[in-house]
Amino acid sequence: MRAMHKRNKSHKAAGKATLHVIKGSKAPATKTISIKTTPSAADDAPIIALNLPPAKPSPAMVAYFKKCQDKLGFVPNVLVAYSFDMTKLETFVAMYNDLMLGESGLSKLEREMIAVAVSSQNRCYYCLTAHGAAVRQYSHDPLLGEHMVMNYRAARLNKRQRAMLDFAIKLTAQPCSVEETDRERLRRAGLSDRDIWDISAVAGFFNMSNRVASATDMRPNTVYHGQAR
Repeated sequence: MRAMHKRNKSHKAAGKATLHVIKGSKAPATKTISIKTTPSAADDAPIIALNLPPAKPSPAMVAYFKKCQDKLGFVPNVLVAYSFDMTKLETFVAMYNDLMLGESGLSKLEREMIAVAVSSQNRCYYCLTAHGAAVRQYSHDPLLGEHMVMNYRAARLNKRQRAMLDFAIKLTAQPCSVEETDRERLRRAGLSDRDIWDISAVAGFFNMSNRVASATDMRPNTVYHGQAR
């Protein structure tokens, strides 16, 4: 479509698009076609399918929401969803920040890759959208983000990343089948026992989050869809 921008121009106003089509290579005459358009509806309202009135925000969460607004430009809908109970919200925030942003032998990108691979296995719309955007941002590679969402096995991963994600998916799909040979494979790929703990903790957290998001039809902020494309 970009190659045709000198010949065809589209203007949108008041729910209508007017297309000017130039006939022939020399003739200046144009034909005007009016096309009715419908504004796209927001996908994130309501945020969840449950009627849970928000509680009075604690000072800590008022400050945290402001920090999100200042840094991200919005407050993630998952935080809004949890705001009916300040104890649950503060616990969720603390656990998330520790697992995803705290000290670890896993990089922030690797932790986001686990989040998306697990969410893909569980087909969680919220987490695939929000954390797929995070993978694109951390990696500066939109293709990697798509691979993680659709099928991490199609991505060109190194030995460490592939072993890490294989373990996270086995833990998600068949937790009772995890055994010492699985942990040994991670060690051979260069991951420490602390790394194995962190892989397991991140995978476990997102299995919980996926199920809560799916149970409540939690909707991701629409802004995520266009990030880092």
